[in-house]
Amino acid sequence: MSSSRGTRVLVLNSGSSSVKYQLLDMSDSSRLAVGLVERIGEETSRLRHTPLTTGATREWTGPIPDHEAALEAVSEELAKDGLGLDSPELAAIGHRVVHGGQTFTAPTVVDDTVLAEIERLIPVAPLHNPANLTGIRTAQALRPDLPQVAVFDTAFHTTMPESAARYAIDVATADEHRIRRYGFHGTSHAYVARATAKLLGKAPEEVNVIVLHLGNGASASAVRKGRCVDTSMGLTPLEGLVMGTRSGDVDPAVIFHLMRVGGMSTDEIDTLLNKKSGLIGLCGDNDMREIRRRVDEGDEQAQLAFDIYIHRLKKYIGAYYAVLGRVDAVAFTAGVGENASPVREAAVAGLEELGLVVDSELNAVRSDEPRLISPEYARVAVAVVPTDEELEIATQTYALVGSNTRQ
Repeated sequence: MSSSRGTRVLVLNSGSSSVKYQLLDMSDSSRLAVGLVERIGEETSRLRHTPLTTGATREWTGPIPDHEAALEAVSEELAKDGLGLDSPELAAIGHRVVHGGQTFTAPTVVDDTVLAEIERLIPVAPLHNPANLTGIRTAQALRPDLPQVAVFDTAFHTTMPESAARYAIDVATADEHRIRRYGFHGTSHAYVARATAKLLGKAPEEVNVIVLHLGNGASASAVRKGRCVDTSMGLTPLEGLVMGTRSGDVDPAVIFHLMRVGGMSTDEIDTLLNKKSGLIGLCGDNDMREIRRRVDEGDEQAQLAFDIYIHRLKKYIGAYYAVLGRVDAVAFTAGVGENASPVREAAVAGLEELGLVVDSELNAVRSDEPRLISPEYARVAVAVVPTDEELEIATQTYALVGSNTRQ
């Protein structure tokens, strides 16, 4: 492991044709640069880079054939600002990895055994883990001397009790095929739960929080004293809330019905439930801003989609209230949760008996800061807490390697 005294962490989120990145200085958790490489493998690949020391975004388009070329381009852009990957200030590279199964319950320094296990989990995360692996291996090739740390979306949810994690199917079959509820968006849920406790002036171990991560993908979690005890996503990110293009909870027999009566293949049903369902399936739009515009204009289909979305959300709030027994706060986060005040208002409307109330004036305020939107008399705090998954990944990465880098 590196003996560098650096305090910088590069966070990489590698997709199948993209790389999102942020460079942070963990001495004060400040961002030094952010960027995105997209359309990797195409002639019209694009890199967008912003050094936050100047704020002047640089952007160029051209062929980037693979992830190795993408990271080399990122390194060149960082070097222009004196922030290159060869800098002794770089302590580690932190990688978002979507699926860690039951094996990885915490951030992990990558070695050959870790890579093999992430690869073994590809069948339960075929869209994500291969790209995450590519990003790790590419970064290893560029800086073989530097710790590469995998931070898993599923890790925060590994504290769920078996009663929440198990599906009620034959145990032998479930174990053979690793079928259980893993949950996702874990870095966001961990960050927001902790930030909500801070907003309340308490330690995470002192509060029970329902976290609602509402973006194009959406998930809820019940967090008791800093530990997840239930979450809405399951074996895959398809289970749970109504999402932008995903159905969320559905009777499993719908699949058999579509195969037998509709003559649909498994791939067609997979596409239907993951890409053609949710809000876009209900009303043709998956952008909540557009849906709300249509609702305000009296569009009945958009209104129905919104009502279904809220109905499912409200059910999960009630269910997790029951799971936790005592709730100190409900926290809204991610794109919709942070920006769509009508969603927040509708989600808690009618739940006054549970102590949930939203102040309309506070709810209407737009801010990038964590804030309460419930009145002072409310028994349960309702909060808006902007998520910061990159900072969470960097924090976990540096906490793991920092003791070595500060020797």
